[in-house]
Amino acid sequence: MPKVDVQDLEMALDWVSTDFLMNRAFVNRQTGEILWESDDRGLDEPELPDDIEDETKYVAVPDKRDLDLGATLAMEFIAEALPGDYDEVRQMFRRKGAYRRFKELLEQRDVVQRWYDYRDQRVREALEEWCRDHGFEPEG
Repeated sequence: MPKVDVQDLEMALDWVSTDFLMNRAFVNRQTGEILWESDDRGLDEPELPDDIEDETKYVAVPDKRDLDLGATLAMEFIAEALPGDYDEVRQMFRRKGAYRRFKELLEQRDVVQRWYDYRDQRVREALEEWCRDHGFEPEG
């Protein structure tokens, strides 16, 4: 079972989750190596292999939405940490600019670091599970 460095996988998750660039990343099923691609690729960056779409050889790194690490995660945190604010936050996520307002609420309630710790732990758990589901051993 190939090993995948979870910290590198976290960087790849952030990479593919950017909204302003068409970034992709893949994990080599044989080696666990992560391959990166961007529509803003520099000239010195290697191109992806021609067979990158072959799912028997490579698996695409998911983005945060694929792993329910967006609004769903924020709502789970609020339900646990600030249940009295749940309805307000739910309304926030129905409108544009939700994350800015969410962050402002966290600052007002002095739980920003608690949110970051919660989010980081949940991201790590989701990526470790993703690794196992795809035949990789998470490490690091």
